[in-house]
Amino acid sequence: MGKRALLTLEDGSIYEGYSFGAKDTTYGEVVFNTSMSGYQEMLTDPSYAGQILVLTYPLIGNYGVNDSYFESKQVQVRGLVVREHCPVPSHWQSTGSLSEFLQTNGVPGISGVDSRALTRRLRSTGVMMGIMTSEMTPEETLQELKGLPRYDSTDFVKQVAIDKKYQWGLTSDDAALLHHIVIVDMGLKYNIARILTQLGCLVTVVPCTMAVEDILNLKPDGIVLSPGPGDPALLDYITKTVRKLAQRKPVMGICLGHQMIGTAFGARTFKLKFGHRGGNHPVRDLASGRVYITTQNHGYAVDADNLKGGLEVSQINLNDGTVEGLRHRELPVISIQYHSEGSPGPQDNVHLFDRFLEIIKERSTIV
Repeated sequence: MGKRALLTLEDGSIYEGYSFGAKDTTYGEVVFNTSMSGYQEMLTDPSYAGQILVLTYPLIGNYGVNDSYFESKQVQVRGLVVREHCPVPSHWQSTGSLSEFLQTNGVPGISGVDSRALTRRLRSTGVMMGIMTSEMTPEETLQELKGLPRYDSTDFVKQVAIDKKYQWGLTSDDAALLHHIVIVDMGLKYNIARILTQLGCLVTVVPCTMAVEDILNLKPDGIVLSPGPGDPALLDYITKTVRKLAQRKPVMGICLGHQMIGTAFGARTFKLKFGHRGGNHPVRDLASGRVYITTQNHGYAVDADNLKGGLEVSQINLNDGTVEGLRHRELPVISIQYHSEGSPGPQDNVHLFDRFLEIIKERSTIV
């Protein structure tokens, strides 16, 4: 076992365990994910920026880490909390242990925590700010936590998004290219670009701060608004871009991209009590009545009572009735709150990328 460590929440509750990974003190919004596997994908998901991640599955790290499961270039969470971590992984693709992975990326972990009790508290009280440390006393952590910035006061998109455009996979020299898709990066998960490339698309990833005319000058057939972290209410500079793009090109929004489409057409967003994070969330499509099992990772939702500008709800969450999909009655604009790319999670909704490409084709035929 490692050095004694503790996690302190803002309500004064304290959870003790043992340090692994980096030995630093860290803080952030404490959230939980119910997925049974896919911890490397979760750790590298930019949507977790500014957060301490609690994994509800009791044993984490048994298959190690490898170069194929990155969803961004680095670990994005600020800290990891588990019941038990496996120090000696066993998998033919493994290139190292979870603890080594966290240490290399400068991210602390804590094991031996009663993650079941911790999750129950977050479910009943709601997500809270927390601090993880192996260097401070409980009293010191509480005092330190009082002076730290709140999660919803920071624009984390600016911390995780790129500042220079690049192409993913295929190039414009490939003869069999189907469409040119521009992804507006607010915290892109790599699997979105992987899937679009596999579908034969030329993919260009651009900064979320790029001017609308500069994006249009790339001659995209369609625009994908990526997922990302934080409160959408802080992203007015992206809302203006999305509003203009939606009038000019087919647009698909995923997670934060979905929320930005909502706000671009006048809707409001609100913070969920403990968010949706896991690989088993049921979503109903209102047109077909079909239920899909989805991967989700978000703490905010679009307010259905404030939809404006031709937007309508297309899908809902069967657990709490929140908005899971939007579509525009006239423009080629669709969005989903969940992750059609999975990673981790079920691949039930990859077909939505095909649907978006069909919308692009239909639009080009009309034009």
